[in-house]
Amino acid sequence: MAAKIRKGDRVVVLAGKDKGKTGEVASVLPKENRAVVEGVNVAIRHVKPSQTNQGGRQPKAMPIDLSNLALVDANGKATRVGFRFQEDGTKVRFAKTTGDVI
Repeated sequence: MAAKIRKGDRVVVLAGKDKGKTGEVASVLPKENRAVVEGVNVAIRHVKPSQTNQGGRQPKAMPIDLSNLALVDANGKATRVGFRFQEDGTKVRFAKTTGDVI
């Protein structure tokens, strides 16, 4: 099945402690049905010092379930995602609210 949310998409959180926050998708974990969104679902991780890293308590964005995310359309509102074929035969995603190609 094609991915409705991809890396680089702007999304809004629909449920959970960060409900209403928006951010950009940093990575998608399709096997776990989760995505990592910058600035959302942040936890403190204790990191060991290394040559490149000072270590200590550092914030890290943790994965959030895809069902709790919705794509943000051109108007800045949450939208569902649909698929359709263009005239040249390519499959594209489009916003259900506006009908614009994503």
